[in-house]
Amino acid sequence: MVNKIDDVQQDFPILNQRVNDERLAYLDNAATAQRPRQVIAALTNFYETDNANVHRGVHTLAERATKDYETARQKVQKFINAPSADEIIFTKGCTDSLNLVAATYGEENVHEDDEIVISVMEHHSNLIPWQQLAARKHATLKYIELTEDGELDMADAKEKITDKTKIVAITHASNVLGTVTPLKELADLAHQHGAVIVGDGAQAVPHMPVDVQALDVDFYAFSGHKMMSPMGIGVLYGKADLLRAMPPYQYGGEMIAAVHRDQSSWADIPFKFEAGTQNIAGAVGLGAAIDYLTSLGMANVQQHEQALVDYVLPKLLAIPDLVVYGPHDPAKHTGVIAFNLKGLHPHDVATALDMDGVAVRAGHHCAQPLMETLNLTATARASFYLYNTKEDADQLIKAINETKEFFKIGTI
Repeated sequence: MVNKIDDVQQDFPILNQRVNDERLAYLDNAATAQRPRQVIAALTNFYETDNANVHRGVHTLAERATKDYETARQKVQKFINAPSADEIIFTKGCTDSLNLVAATYGEENVHEDDEIVISVMEHHSNLIPWQQLAARKHATLKYIELTEDGELDMADAKEKITDKTKIVAITHASNVLGTVTPLKELADLAHQHGAVIVGDGAQAVPHMPVDVQALDVDFYAFSGHKMMSPMGIGVLYGKADLLRAMPPYQYGGEMIAAVHRDQSSWADIPFKFEAGTQNIAGAVGLGAAIDYLTSLGMANVQQHEQALVDYVLPKLLAIPDLVVYGPHDPAKHTGVIAFNLKGLHPHDVATALDMDGVAVRAGHHCAQPLMETLNLTATARASFYLYNTKEDADQLIKAINETKEFFKIGTI
């Protein structure tokens, strides 16, 4: 395994290919990250040597699989500095984690005339569960607005979060604007009013050090596939006292203490929320991804991505007829950069960039209320990760300029 970020490209075989006869510059990391050889090898090794169901068997393979699975849980605990591995729930992904909180804690604790507060830049995964919960409970859903440069408006947050607020659910980093929210300040504000705070860490955990104790979040959700693990595995962190008080999310095997004809009782956390056979291999792969990230150091990952933003954002801002959304100060921007070329649909831009080997995303990015706020239907989005380089950034700039030239943007 490499231990310097400048050398990691060799660990990602998928990057060693040409697309449309051009070198691949993969800049769609906010949608999903690529997997290093070490994660692929861990997945293969599990299926070839340890594959069995967990917790149920006493034979050797079952014991090894259980150890693998619970070791992965401990790795997650350490990675986000949770107080206990019991507070780490494996889910299908960030969306599943957020729905779990809404369907359990939210269902039990939100009532008529209560308030739920989110921001206008939330991904649909951290919007629709609260929207639908508010509708079911006849509660009020309130949105924190943005400042002119795309940051969360904390003055508005202080107006929106009141003693009637029961839940504050906020992204830690925007999947469109590249904005990092002041999650600790929001947690303090929520707690002052007796509310709990839910953090959506899908765009934060892969890219920066995250300490759930320092943030003092009550719940925190993220996906594995955005941090180089297999797809279909996610995490919900929750404070133990809250998790223990919550009803189960699903029913079936593994989440029970005892079952009788007319009643059942539930296992303690985390197993109460892990009904049925879990994505054991996915958890093993997540553990391997955490090992990989830990070997590099999350502060180094963040520094590497910041250097790329420092390099590419001013170049993008200097391109005539290119509009960049979110903060224009690189110091306030993650590696997620949304943009549009005037006069071109984002899908046309993304298709043209693909012809130059540059993979970006185009669409509303599951953030339609944000698009409405910005008076847009869609944007193109480039998103950088630890294996991206200045060469990728230069290829993006060159492809945008060639797209402008081809479509004669700014020449008429």
